[in-house]
Amino acid sequence: MMKKAKLLHVPDKLVMTKIYVIRNQKVMLDRDLAELYGVETKVLKQAVKRNLNRFPADFMFELTEPELQNWRSQIVTSNSDKMGLRHLPFAFTEQGVAMLSSVLNNEKAISVNIQIIRIFTRIRQVLSDNTELRLGIEELRKKTDNNTKNIEIVFQYLDELLDKKENEKPRTQIGYKISEK
Repeated sequence: MMKKAKLLHVPDKLVMTKIYVIRNQKVMLDRDLAELYGVETKVLKQAVKRNLNRFPADFMFELTEPELQNWRSQIVTSNSDKMGLRHLPFAFTEQGVAMLSSVLNNEKAISVNIQIIRIFTRIRQVLSDNTELRLGIEELRKKTDNNTKNIEIVFQYLDELLDKKENEKPRTQIGYKISEK
């Protein structure tokens, strides 16, 4: 069993290149998933259509023609890739990818699905870590801006005091005067 899992491993970088952001969601397209699972796109789509009740809108959606054109322009597909898309592709969110393992019940699909879910989780963690870092930097920036304003105010007061001192007539010294012998 362990040997089979090793044989079915797909490089993480390959999987990560197949994750796109469409409708502000990280998704994978049916053709890429079919390639990773080792099945034809037609077979994957048929399995999904037979089990549509398992794929609500937040699990899977079909790309619109403008979305498909936008996706094509972003990845600069070759003519042979364009010809392979006769139908609008399905886009699967992380939950949709997880549901695919129950629809495509073969060992490779299950193994690849586990790997894909782990990659989605890693991406989410990296984004979370970056958000915390970004918030920390923003907090430091606010403190720095506040300190900068305070320093400017101090210098402004010092300038006003210097101006006042220059405009004043010299003061006569008060107190006991000690004569020098």
